Amino acid sequence: MHELSVAQGLLEIIEQEARPYPGARVTQVRLRIGKLSAVVPDALRFAFEAITRGGIAEGASLEIEEVPLRIRCRQCAKEFTVENPFMICPRCEGLDVEMVSGRELEITSMEIEHGD
Repeated sequence: MHELSVAQGLLEIIEQEARPYPGARVTQVRLRIGKLSAVVPDALRFAFEAITRGGIAEGASLEIEEVPLRIRCRQCAKEFTVENPFMICPRCEGLDVEMVSGRELEITSMEIEHGD
């Protein structure tokens, strides 16, 4: 379950960002996770909840926006959301496509309550 290592990396970033605010508590973290990132949102939530116990982010909600796989065909110049990772244009069946989205794994925002 690599979601545990993702959650640990996430917690490191959270702690670093909250460090300038002594006694602060993180209440919410928002993420964007692409379909091809190989991260299972429910497993990440479980791991995050487990590793934040007793820390600055204990009880913080983890809001996850799942980003679909989108491709752009260089032959017909159209962009599509696709369900499978086979990079074939659904319109012209061209193979010259580029991935527009689907690999994201990023923090978009955090809410921090001051400790005082």
